Amino acid sequence: MNTAADLILIGALAAIWLTAGLLADGLPVARTAAELRRRAGLLSYLVGGGAAVFVAVPVVAGALTGTSAAPMAALLPAVPALVVLTATRRRLTQVRLGAGAFATAPLTPVPPGLRAAAAHPLIGAPLQITGLAALVGLPIAGRVVTVPGADLAGIAITLVGLGVLAIGIRHALRHSRLSLRVVAPLARAPRSLSKAG
Repeated sequence: MNTAADLILIGALAAIWLTAGLLADGLPVARTAAELRRRAGLLSYLVGGGAAVFVAVPVVAGALTGTSAAPMAALLPAVPALVVLTATRRRLTQVRLGAGAFATAPLTPVPPGLRAAAAHPLIGAPLQITGLAALVGLPIAGRVVTVPGADLAGIAITLVGLGVLAIGIRHALRHSRLSLRVVAPLARAPRSLSKAG
């Protein structure tokens, strides 16, 4: 049994993805385009580091003698991590490039459209869900909960499901609120033009 190694691996996985989730939450509140670009770049590095830990889990578990619970513990966060690697990473690149367009004027405030893009639910929600799922993997790695068949595992999965729902709703509402700030000035533009004529 390699409980200490399992806890270190899954603990590193949880730490990286939770940090990425917290950083993603602050992405739309960046004050300048340069700050938004820096945060998006750091977030991209964290996603790469999290993916590297996912690769390291089966490699280290296979190299150690005895049984390992780390691969089982890493299965739960693997599903939202796939969403991060397919959808979130692409959106992060778009936000970083959009903020990079203001490189000659780094103190430029973040435009409302770019701020709404940074708050898109496919950026923050998958990162936070992956961090939450990795956190739930810690008791599995520590062999406190055995999967499948434990009543605690069912309760944990139900709580994660409720957490996922709450995170998804929160990000959808936030994106909707910021998207209205992009559309609102466009809705007022024709009236101001008609008054000018």
